[in-house]
Amino acid sequence: MKIKKTIEKVPGGLMVVPLLFGALLNTIDQMHLPPIMAFLKSIGVAPVKPGIYEFLRIGGFAEFLFKNGAMPLIALFLFCCGSQMNLRVGGVAMKKGILLTATKYFAGVAIGVLWGKFSGDMMNGFLGLSTMTIIAAMTNGNGGMYAALTGQYGNRSDVGAVAVLSLNDGPFFTLMALGMLGANFPVIAFIAVLLPIGIGMLLGNLDPDIREFLKPGESLPIPFFAFSLGAGMNFANFFNPKVVVAGVTLGVMTTVITGLAGMLVFKIFREKSLIAPVAEASTAGNAVGTPAAIAAAAAVAAGSGMMSPEEAQAYKNLVEIATAQVSLSTLSTAMMCPIAVILVDKWQQKRGINGKDESPESPSVSTGRQA
Repeated sequence: MKIKKTIEKVPGGLMVVPLLFGALLNTIDQMHLPPIMAFLKSIGVAPVKPGIYEFLRIGGFAEFLFKNGAMPLIALFLFCCGSQMNLRVGGVAMKKGILLTATKYFAGVAIGVLWGKFSGDMMNGFLGLSTMTIIAAMTNGNGGMYAALTGQYGNRSDVGAVAVLSLNDGPFFTLMALGMLGANFPVIAFIAVLLPIGIGMLLGNLDPDIREFLKPGESLPIPFFAFSLGAGMNFANFFNPKVVVAGVTLGVMTTVITGLAGMLVFKIFREKSLIAPVAEASTAGNAVGTPAAIAAAAAVAAGSGMMSPEEAQAYKNLVEIATAQVSLSTLSTAMMCPIAVILVDKWQQKRGINGKDESPESPSVSTGRQA
C-alpha cells in the first residue's frame, strides 16, 4: 500500500491529514457512544469521569503519544530544526536569508496588528481571526517547499538562504511579537522556547555528524504532533464556513502580501531574481503547533503573576479555532505558492531574467529545513 505517497498528494498532507484524522477520532470519542464505552469498560479502561470512557484516554504510552504528546513532540521538532541551522553561511545567501526573514516577519506582524486594530479586538477580529493567528501563519514559511521551489527555479544562494530562514520555525517570533504588543510574557517563557533550538543549533554546528543524524527530525515529528493537536479539536470546525473562509483568507494574505513585500525589498536591495521571496510566501506545517505553544507560555506567565488568569485563558480558548485556521492557511498556500513562483518565473523570463543565474560572489551553501 502506498499510504505515504497518497498522503503526500494532499498539499501539506503530512500535517493536514493526521490533524484531520485526530480531530475526527476525537469528535467520535467525545460523543461517548454506548457500544464503544461498553467495550472500553470490558477491557479494563479507567473512566475519565464516572461512567465515561474514551478510547483516546486509555492511559499509558498510547495516551501520551496520541492525546497529550503535542508539546514534547514540538519541542523535539524545534531541537532538530535548530541542529540544521548552519552558522557558516556565505555572504549573499545570508543577505537573502536576512531580507526574507525580516520582511516576512514585519509584514506578518503589521497585518496582524492592523487587523486587530481595525477589528477592535485582538483576540477575535474580522472573520474570527486573532492577531496571534495571523502572525503565527504569516511569519513562518514552509521551508521544505521553499527549498524545492528555489532548487527548481532559483539559484544556489536562494537555496542557501534557508539556513537563515530556519530561524522563523516554531513559536518564538510569534511570542516575541505578542510581547512587543504588550502581552506580559516572562523572560523564562522566551528562554523555554529558545532553549531546544539553541542547544540543537550548538550541537549541529559543533559536529556535522550530529546535524546529519538529527536531519530526519525536521519532518518525522510533524504527523505525530499534528495528530495529537487534532485529538484536542472538533472535526466540525474544519467544515465551519467561518473557519474555512478565515483560513483561506489567511492563506491568500500570506501568499500575496508577504510575497509582494519580499519582492519589493529584493528590488530595493537590487536583487535581479524575485523567485526567493515568492517561494517563501507560504505557511509552514509546523505553524499549526504555535497556538498551543503560545497558550502554554501564557499559562507560565499566569503562574508567575505577569499575566492575568483571564488573559491566559483567552489564549487557551483560541487554540482550537486558531489551529484549524492555520492548518487551512498551510493547505491553501501549499497550492498557491508554487503557482505564484511559476508565474513570476515566466514574467522574469520575458524580461530576460533567468532565476537560476548566480552572481559571481554567491557562495555554495547547503542546509535543510522542512515544513
